Amino acid sequence: MLKPRWNAKKGPSLPLYYKDKPKRRLPLSNLTNFMHRYTPHSSKMRLRAIFALTVIFVVYYFLAPSASQRMTGGAFGNVWDKRKLEVKEVFLESWRDYSRHAWGNDIYHPVTQTGSNTGTTPLGWIIVDSLDTLHIMGCEEEFNTAKSWVQYELDYAKYDRPVNTFETTIRMLGGLLSAYYLSEDELFLEKAVGLGERLLPAFNSPTGIPYSSVNLKTGKVVPASDGASTAEMSTLQLEFKYLALLTGENLYWEKVEKAMKAVDAARPEAGLAPIYIDPIKGKFKSSNIRLGSRGDSYYEYLLKQYLQTGEDIYLDMYKESFEGINKYLISKSHPSGLTFIGERPEGISGSMSNKMDHLVCFFGGLFALGATDGIPITKKPLSEDKFRLRQLKLGKELTETCYHMYHDVEPTGLSPEIVVFNTETTGIRDFTIKQADRHNLQRPETVETLYYLYKLTGDVKYREWGYEIFQSFAKWTKVPVGKGKDDNPRYTSLNDVTVDPPTLRDNMESFWLAETLKYLYLLFDDTENAKLNLGKAIFNTEAHPFPKLNIKGSSFHTGWSREENRILLTKEKEKQSESEKKGKSLNVQESAKDTKHEKEDKETTIKTGKVAEDSSKLDSAKDTSKDTNEPVDDRNVEINKKVAEELKQKHQLPQAKHDVAQPLDEQVREVNQEVAAEIPDDAEVGQLDRKRNNGLN
Repeated sequence: MLKPRWNAKKGPSLPLYYKDKPKRRLPLSNLTNFMHRYTPHSSKMRLRAIFALTVIFVVYYFLAPSASQRMTGGAFGNVWDKRKLEVKEVFLESWRDYSRHAWGNDIYHPVTQTGSNTGTTPLGWIIVDSLDTLHIMGCEEEFNTAKSWVQYELDYAKYDRPVNTFETTIRMLGGLLSAYYLSEDELFLEKAVGLGERLLPAFNSPTGIPYSSVNLKTGKVVPASDGASTAEMSTLQLEFKYLALLTGENLYWEKVEKAMKAVDAARPEAGLAPIYIDPIKGKFKSSNIRLGSRGDSYYEYLLKQYLQTGEDIYLDMYKESFEGINKYLISKSHPSGLTFIGERPEGISGSMSNKMDHLVCFFGGLFALGATDGIPITKKPLSEDKFRLRQLKLGKELTETCYHMYHDVEPTGLSPEIVVFNTETTGIRDFTIKQADRHNLQRPETVETLYYLYKLTGDVKYREWGYEIFQSFAKWTKVPVGKGKDDNPRYTSLNDVTVDPPTLRDNMESFWLAETLKYLYLLFDDTENAKLNLGKAIFNTEAHPFPKLNIKGSSFHTGWSREENRILLTKEKEKQSESEKKGKSLNVQESAKDTKHEKEDKETTIKTGKVAEDSSKLDSAKDTSKDTNEPVDDRNVEINKKVAEELKQKHQLPQAKHDVAQPLDEQVREVNQEVAAEIPDDAEVGQLDRKRNNGLN
């Protein structure tokens, strides 16, 4: 159930701080008495008082924290350091429980404390995805143990079954590349190269759009029945471009560039791409437009490709998409006026659905990143750049909406997977939750956005919101004592966030460790880490950091242009139009030809066991005769004349290639005999009729 929204008179919708509470005034008589008793009566006492106040001021000025430090938790205000350590402790509790009961497994069930794999050998789904989190949090012992497993146990060549191209790229390839970036250990790069090579066959479609799955051992691809997911095929570029730069191998770069060219050639209307695309034909397979599942990270990687490599073509595509989102997908809820992103299941000309996935909540951070290029506004003000200001404004509004998807849900304070916003003026709540959408998978999108908004604006309220969400996770997703093999603390997904206690799902997604807790830790972290500076690094969609790349002067460049795509599209339409015209012309000719030969194509009919007319049978025999309208080959005529002249000189007669034709009456008699032999008796006719009526023949 939802709790009513509390509206503060000013500032963020948070509980009143002490400083905001009404102050009790002293009676005037008491105040006068106080001043009378403590006011110095001599100049000497006044000097002493001034001196004491000066000393206090100097000590406070040099030793006490600045205003900004007090807000961010610096100096004496180390509250954020403590909260950061709280996050680390929850991470280690989850990690150690997994290590004890399912080490090396790709799937972990924290309630029953059991693990499993999807194949005969593990992919490293949890371990590899968590490597950079271990490194960032300074878990040296755990990181080295995970590294040893990668070195001695991880072997993608043995994995003989299809894996999802997208998920394997963002989690496994991304995890290995970020581990290399942070640790500079060549082992991780070596493993990344091996995996990258085994993923390449997925790109071998006619259009370059990758197939949804590929067998890592055999290279055999498996297309999805609905076509490729637009988000999945366009969320591989950061990983393969970084791999290309590290190895000097252009093929990685070219493969993912070709995929982007293909999706742009399909011409998303207003920059909004439907969620499925055909890897064979390169055409969208539906009209469904949504920024949640199957659509989300397409838009994310438009901006992040530009930030990673500086390729202007992707900024152009991102700007087009941003305008499309503003025009066709943004709406306001009632009664609080929360900004949300809806869906268009039938395309931009169709009606809008007020459904919004929790997955959409990363857009607040994405727009803030687009507004600032990763440089805090305190260091580089946005000035009068209207496009940047519009992005930041929308980013802030969406962030507040996603915060309320947690804050307004009772009793857990945790967001469901999906909400439906209310836009009717008669409604009393901003959103409702359907029964099937009440689960929580410990997703990262909202805390990811809070991380970006705090780092880029410096507004401490985003930290406060993040800590509130963290506390809800720590309280409600913790497995109760007495439910597994031991009582060690651990955390799980939930089936229903609207009941107390919430029903447990018995599954820990790898992104709980790889993303959610990582972003919360970084949200509370004031340590300067050059490799995580948003002006110099970019996080992939699985929260794995890569460095921004300088491709100037290198062999890597954008291998296509949007103008080229438009020209090709125009030519394709012209070609299609010509084909349609030719098709209509051929249809007319075929229709005339069919009418002309209709009599020649008649079959012998049988009526009540009697033989059809002999003439009809003979007419049907004419089907094999040469069409008299067929043009004569002059070369054959000349050859025949020459042969005839030679035979004449030798006094010879031409020899027939076939027996001389029988007289007509004999031909008729033979035909009658053949037809009579084919006629079934009455019993057989009745049996055939029954089969036809029963649909068996």
